[in-house]
Amino acid sequence: MTENHASFRRMGPRALEAALRDARRRTLALFDALAAAGYDQAARVPRLPILNPPLWELGHIAWFAEWYVLREAAGSAPGEALGQSLLPHGDDWFDSNAVAHDTRWALGLPAPGAITSYCREVLERMLARLARMPDEAQDDAALYPWRLALAHEDMHGEALLYTLQTLGAAAPADFADTPARATGAAGDIAFDAASFLRGGEQACGFVFDNERQAAPCRVGPFAIDASLVSNAAYLAFVEDGGYRQQQYWSETGRAWLLSQQRAAPRYWQLDAAGWRTLRFGAPAALDPAEPVRHVGLYEAEAYCRWAGRRLPLEEEWEYAAQAGRLDFAWGDLWEWTASRFQPYAGFSPDRYREYSAPSFGGCQSVRGASCATPARLRSAHFRNFYLPGRDDIFVGFRTCAA
Repeated sequence: MTENHASFRRMGPRALEAALRDARRRTLALFDALAAAGYDQAARVPRLPILNPPLWELGHIAWFAEWYVLREAAGSAPGEALGQSLLPHGDDWFDSNAVAHDTRWALGLPAPGAITSYCREVLERMLARLARMPDEAQDDAALYPWRLALAHEDMHGEALLYTLQTLGAAAPADFADTPARATGAAGDIAFDAASFLRGGEQACGFVFDNERQAAPCRVGPFAIDASLVSNAAYLAFVEDGGYRQQQYWSETGRAWLLSQQRAAPRYWQLDAAGWRTLRFGAPAALDPAEPVRHVGLYEAEAYCRWAGRRLPLEEEWEYAAQAGRLDFAWGDLWEWTASRFQPYAGFSPDRYREYSAPSFGGCQSVRGASCATPARLRSAHFRNFYLPGRDDIFVGFRTCAA
């Protein structure tokens, strides 16, 4: 796939209004699914570093939009927004820069109904301001806060789906969580050495700070899988003792493996009927044709060593994704790359200063999109990033020739 024509990056006021309403509908549906399992109560949510209490996350989504759109914040530091939050103590509760993760379970938040009302009020006031802009308005600076709030909510919506998967709770009925079967081209796609504009054209539209500055980048020659590594291919690694053979694992990978006591991907289970996987708490037969998912960076690297392959560099992935090759299938799952998440030359943070900078050097670059990513957020230039051990996300990988 290529960048979606309905990308939020170029949306004008009317398209943004529809997208913001859609994002909020999705957010509330996901929160309702968590509440149905009892997870609207923070005391019932495990204190895991990969989770937030869903009620806190719901309030944070609305607070973030209020901060940048309604309060016209010039930055993310205290005092850089105008006026007070619509919700008393909103800044004390929902500023993720000021509220330590471990304290989010003990904040004494208002009841879910009050937080939901706050979400509704923030959205309606945002849309009222947006309605005053002419539909043909394409002032990127003026539309930046709404585009930022939309992207932020979409990313948190995907995080709520991770939360449902982690907690074994049912997802909303309209969520199609199954990535496409690997019915496309198999084998490698060979690319000659070439130069391209890494980061894409940045003269107009929304650009994340970690995508700047756009610059010519040279790659190749290289050969990359047309499709993601499948369950069947990964199962061969598992059944060949890949998790027991230390030569396939890096030093940090071996330490992770020892701490996790893994013999297969996180949600795989072997019983008398064969291999199964857990999808939102429900067991399902492992489909050999589906891409392998919920594997961390160390597992992807170990598979590559076993297979005599390697992970792609993020610039190789970006070049392949924007090259217009229909046989390069992407978008079912996020994809690990071989690149540490680092700033491009000339980086400077945007108003949301903590979006990228704190993760440089510690996280790994992840590319693409997943079945849980709204189409409007998908782009060949989007740089996602996660700690190497994360396997709760909807992530897989493809390989390159060694």
